[in-house]
Amino acid sequence: MQEADFHVAIGDKVQFSKTVSESDVYLFAGITGDLSDVHCNEEFMKKSAFGRRIAHGVLSMGFMSTASTLMFTPHVHKYVGFTPVSQGYDRVRFMSPVFFGDTVTITYTIAKIEAERFRTLSDVTVTNQNGIVVSSAVHIMRWVPQQGVAK
Repeated sequence: MQEADFHVAIGDKVQFSKTVSESDVYLFAGITGDLSDVHCNEEFMKKSAFGRRIAHGVLSMGFMSTASTLMFTPHVHKYVGFTPVSQGYDRVRFMSPVFFGDTVTITYTIAKIEAERFRTLSDVTVTNQNGIVVSSAVHIMRWVPQQGVAK
């Protein structure tokens, strides 16, 4: 696989923003089973260091996944013989809380293309409406060769 076969280049970037609602957090809590007081008990959190409920850190990782989809889906039909799949996230950090009602902006930037390893590495940051980085990670997208089809 050559760098041109990735149909993205170093520095390519996508962004999207979303206001995190109470229903987002409760639906995520229900799906994952993480019903911690930190996320679901306003009275408990009034007495906490944060003063109010916070969203799950891993919810911001879900938003990171959405950003990767926005980056690669427009090109997916061009990946003849390969299937692009997420290989995971490195250096995941949750630096600041996301509160109910915060608007987060996810920025996904292609940082490195490793053609010989069939993958890209991308820097992903999540910032709130005040410009504070609340989480970050490096995303690894891998192109898995299809048996008998790949170049």
